[in-house]
Amino acid sequence: MRFPSLRRAGKNIGHPHYISLNVHDVSQLFNSMDPSPFMEKDLDDDADEFIVSWAQEFPAEDPVQLRVYLEQWPADDPKKLIETAIHNHFTNRASITELEFKRLLRQGRTSLIIGVLFLSICLFLSNALLGREAGTWADIARDSLTIAGWVAMWRPMQIYLYDWWPVLRRRRIFEKLGRMPVEVIHKDKSQLRINVVGAS
Repeated sequence: MRFPSLRRAGKNIGHPHYISLNVHDVSQLFNSMDPSPFMEKDLDDDADEFIVSWAQEFPAEDPVQLRVYLEQWPADDPKKLIETAIHNHFTNRASITELEFKRLLRQGRTSLIIGVLFLSICLFLSNALLGREAGTWADIARDSLTIAGWVAMWRPMQIYLYDWWPVLRRRRIFEKLGRMPVEVIHKDKSQLRINVVGAS
């Protein structure tokens, strides 16, 4: 499978960025180990990674359009099947990523509750047991409890500050790819015929 360079159709919002794939036949687009019916098959890992990696290069609001250059044209016109299978693949990925996003937020809430409770216990022990104590060991114990309490807040802070937005961005990319226009082009006759699938 050969993946040529991507060509941008325009830089202004409203002009799509084109992603082009060269494949020998239809089977190269999809995972040969997937037993699902054709329109429900997962894309080949290389094809999926290529499309997603290029889509991530563009601003989130910019539209993208996929062009599939097919060397061996089957007896039955494949354009509708390819379009539907590609849309189904990325729609499914968007749904899975949405579940991942919800699980991450639930984990964040649980971690936050645990962290706040542990921090409260550490601060309470520090004040109740060591509040009036003086000396080096009392200071070390007091500081250790305070640090331990705040360390427990690391995980929820990581989730709410850093972890959630890459997952959300991936979901939005998959949603966009799940409805992008798809063109299927017979490579040997690309100068004569372009089979257009989907709205522009």
